[in-house]
Amino acid sequence: MHHTEPTGLAALEARLRQDLEWLALPGKSWTPQVERDGVPVIDVAIIGGGQAGMAASVALSHLGIPNVIYDQSPKDFEGPWATTARMETLRSPKTLTGPALGFPALTFRAWFEAQFGLPAWEALDKIPRLQWMDYLRWFRRVMDLDIRNEHRVTQLLPRADGVVELHLASPQGASVVLARRVVLATGRDGLGGAYLPPLVEQLPRDRWAHSSDLFDYASLKGKRVGVIGGGASAMDSAATALEEGAARVDLLIRRAELPRVNKGKGSGSPGLVNGHQHLPDAWKWRIRHYINAQQVPPPSGSTRRVSRFDNARFLLGTAIDGVAVQDDGALLLETNRGRLELDFLFFSTGFRIDWSARPEFAAIAAHILTWSDRYTPPAGDEDAELADSPYLGPVFEFQEKTPGALPGLERIHCFCYPAAASHGTVSGDIPAISDGAYRLAQGIASLLYGEDVDYHYRNIQAYEEPELVGDEWTPSDWNLPELPESSR
Repeated sequence: MHHTEPTGLAALEARLRQDLEWLALPGKSWTPQVERDGVPVIDVAIIGGGQAGMAASVALSHLGIPNVIYDQSPKDFEGPWATTARMETLRSPKTLTGPALGFPALTFRAWFEAQFGLPAWEALDKIPRLQWMDYLRWFRRVMDLDIRNEHRVTQLLPRADGVVELHLASPQGASVVLARRVVLATGRDGLGGAYLPPLVEQLPRDRWAHSSDLFDYASLKGKRVGVIGGGASAMDSAATALEEGAARVDLLIRRAELPRVNKGKGSGSPGLVNGHQHLPDAWKWRIRHYINAQQVPPPSGSTRRVSRFDNARFLLGTAIDGVAVQDDGALLLETNRGRLELDFLFFSTGFRIDWSARPEFAAIAAHILTWSDRYTPPAGDEDAELADSPYLGPVFEFQEKTPGALPGLERIHCFCYPAAASHGTVSGDIPAISDGAYRLAQGIASLLYGEDVDYHYRNIQAYEEPELVGDEWTPSDWNLPELPESSR
């Protein structure tokens, strides 16, 4: 009988299984079973099943630490890729290994080549957004992750008895889960939501959206649309509106010129990935603030996607002074360059840390130590995003503003974008997500061991598996001669 080797994804998955087997992964569980009042406590609960949550889960499992992921989205729609993201392709170079955690067979490239071959890989410029989502769906399946979809956290309550209480809502109803450690892998807006300028308060709700909203762009057909902002999401919203038949799209950009250089990309190196967390605060602030202030340019392809249309206008150097709603419902914008009439306005104004936007964090928000509590930048280097960022410990853990005011707060680990001030960009972006996941998992392993050191010591004492059974040798009855006096 002719034996055929598996090809394509089947072959890749077989190789991945073999790699994991050769490395004896996932690791053997070593933590004690913990209960509170007869209720089992899980070691680590991860909130969020996007690429950061999945990478964290695999890293923990490989160290023998059981974990469960809770994600509010339906299965296969975790993260922004297939819902609110509008870009055609990712901005990251296709060669970055992302959440593969050092496994060649788990990379996007391996997944892509197994299906489409090497020539197709070489021809690929940037990774299409929905293809990245397909890869992440495959990642979840082959790593057999325990993700509970459609589970939303409604309350996070640290307790003084060594556990965190998670209140969850799901289609099955409300439930409470106890975990020794909680990882927030909640994404770009992980500790807040969309940033909206004060201007929004003067607008009827049906006349505007933030570019991160779930929104039906087909409803803009024939409309005059404005987009505030000049970054990647502004280009994505503008292009999507144009492609859906908007009559005109105006990009309202305060700067006289779009930034050209992505300083964040220029800063990346294994030195920064491993070194940022150990820098003095002044250097951490200086580097992150410089990158923020320079701003990240929109990708070239996203910008061309807009300028392809004759009915798109790049209005640079434009500041908005006010807005009025006319009798017919149209918006009249007063700008430094004159008046502009619009039917709809997008705010592509980014995200902010905003605890009031996240009622599930109500019990912890006031207790979290922030950068503004610990560091005052030199005049001229103020930065609201950095000032609001949590001032994290070495394992991404929240720290208390007032020591002792909320025992257990440090059991919550912030593995989402706002960790960047303390740890660098290792908790969200594709380039260093695996490095961040290993740092988190190794840190949690160390904390769990330290907490249970009595238990582990008793296990060492109780360990009884003999390596020698006693019949491997015969004691000799030979007597050694006595040494003469002089050499004693």
